[in-house]
Amino acid sequence: MSTYVITGTSKGIGFGFLQYISEDPKNLVVGLVRDVAGTEKKVEAELGKRSNVHILHGDLTSYASLKQAAADTTKIVGERGIDYLVANGAFMSQFDAYDNIGTLADKPEELDDVASKQFNTNVTGNIHFFKLFLPLVMKSKVKKVIAISSGHGDLEWVNNNEIEPAAIYAASKAALNIVVAKFSAQYKKDGVLFFSISPGAVEVGHYDKPTEQQMEGLKVFMGKIQSYAPHFKGAVSVEEAVGTVRGLWERASIETGYAGAFVSQFGNRQWM
Repeated sequence: MSTYVITGTSKGIGFGFLQYISEDPKNLVVGLVRDVAGTEKKVEAELGKRSNVHILHGDLTSYASLKQAAADTTKIVGERGIDYLVANGAFMSQFDAYDNIGTLADKPEELDDVASKQFNTNVTGNIHFFKLFLPLVMKSKVKKVIAISSGHGDLEWVNNNEIEPAAIYAASKAALNIVVAKFSAQYKKDGVLFFSISPGAVEVGHYDKPTEQQMEGLKVFMGKIQSYAPHFKGAVSVEEAVGTVRGLWERASIETGYAGAFVSQFGNRQWM
């Protein structure tokens, strides 16, 4: 049996992690979400009643919420601890999904609001999440902490390919990668593997219904993706993404050089 605690399991790849990991009744999965009732309803409707799935309230923008979630998780996992702590939850906004940073800066109030939400959730929230749940990770023999990041947070990739959109989101993910590396620097000696994984392009409906102007920006971005990765055929399904990412985090180790690393789903810096 492996135990997992995963944030952001109400939708997207987070729900995919919960769905496919819990298919094995020997696995215990604790999902942290803001809307417990809605997620429990979705789980029962789509997955049926799985006794190895527990949905708890956990809001990355609320320290008190995460502290309570850690206490509630302790009651569920007991002395088994947490084998895999997965920081999947994130705040994403349509505000910066298509436009370049110059265009975003022309809307200062909205930029300030989105940036605050991005960093409070994606960066500060995960610092609290890691620290509060670490005592349970330390009880495990596996001791793996995984942050779901993004290739947008890779400075070299952005520079080499002149990637313009998602500036605020990219900055928050780059900051998250540093946070993960700092935790690794402190806890590697205790046998805890901290590292960040970008799952690549996953079909979760993020680019639904763009405006005509946004579509033009998206076409430019996709053109750059095709130049960077001519083999790229489009976003993969959640099921495929989950399988690839799980395969990586299961084989990754401190000994094989993953401590504090930021890698793609392929275990390298090839983002597509």
